[in-house]
Amino acid sequence: MAATNQERLDLRRHYAGPEFLKEGFRPLFIAAGVWAALAAPLWVAVWTGTISYDGAFAPQVWHVHEMMFGFIAAAVGGFILTAIPNWTGRLPVRGWPLAGLALLWLAGRAAVWFGGAIGAVPAAVIDLLYLTALVACVANEIVAGRNWKNAPVLVAISLLVVANALFHLDAAEIAATGDIALRLSLSVMILLIALIGGRVVPSFTRNWFAKNDGPAIAAPMAVFDRVTIVASVAALAVWVIAAANTASAAVLALAGVLHLIRLARWRGWQTTGEGLVTILHLGYFWVGAGLVLLGLSMLDVAVTRTAALHVLTIGAMGTMILAVMTRAILGHTGRALHMGRGTLAVYALVTAALVLRVANEFAPSADMVWSSALAWSAAFGLFVWIYASMTFRAPPRPGQDG
Repeated sequence: MAATNQERLDLRRHYAGPEFLKEGFRPLFIAAGVWAALAAPLWVAVWTGTISYDGAFAPQVWHVHEMMFGFIAAAVGGFILTAIPNWTGRLPVRGWPLAGLALLWLAGRAAVWFGGAIGAVPAAVIDLLYLTALVACVANEIVAGRNWKNAPVLVAISLLVVANALFHLDAAEIAATGDIALRLSLSVMILLIALIGGRVVPSFTRNWFAKNDGPAIAAPMAVFDRVTIVASVAALAVWVIAAANTASAAVLALAGVLHLIRLARWRGWQTTGEGLVTILHLGYFWVGAGLVLLGLSMLDVAVTRTAALHVLTIGAMGTMILAVMTRAILGHTGRALHMGRGTLAVYALVTAALVLRVANEFAPSADMVWSSALAWSAAFGLFVWIYASMTFRAPPRPGQDG
């Protein structure tokens, strides 16, 4: 017989394993933060010839791959494994199965870095294990919990496995799939932000407005939201398949405009009293702005493709991931949902990283690239410094200072 909600709650409370393995966000968010802090300056050191790299990929491809399938894949796994119990009513993946997932992710990072020594094919097999195991885990939970409305998330993670495999096929010189792998992985992440961000941004905004006499906002996933999602799927599919052309430029820019209108309906400019809410709106803003700029870059208007891609990666993905990770750790560890000065510095640093990297496209300089990488590294390093200890300790008891 299925357990009742109270029985499930009691089982969660009586978890006796390591606190760090109690929920998916604990090991995987910290892994994402550590790797983000290390990988950016490591890439610039390779790019400038300060250190040598003989891995599975060409150096620039390694940078792209590790941002997508190292940093972002860890953050996505942490979020989804933490959210699934709320979606399905089932117990979270925890303990040694969770440790196994985290170790598979870590093995992938090592395999890709040392791919030149172990070979492209073994590196690919090892690196694909984490996301493949995550797909299996999510599929099992969705099927067992009959939570079919979240099946699109499962499809998205499965497409990330495909994109990762395409990166490795190119690295092994089996097929020239590197460019489509980049476009596919970026597109999947943009759609995940649109889907999940489209739930959490208006939800948290509405909650904050309700406590602070704010205005009513548009309901999540109304008709306009669905039109925006469908238009985004179509636009990104055209870009993945056809790459840069006039049709791609037009549909991407249109999708970006729709996202900006969608965001405006949530009235984020009135949330400045709480940075944990405002930063979600800023992260989502970069989705719409990045898609518009990506479309314009294909028409050689005002902006380069590299600048547009960094608006989507550093801006949308980096900012939104930090926004979600900081809020989730505070909430799930029993702490007040309030932005402290350290967290404000985290948000300011990732924004500075974006500004510096885009500015480099207009005034190229190795110093500018280094400054952007160090700001990014400082943002995630500070995140780990502030939040890692929270993931190792039990939540504060009522009345205890959190």
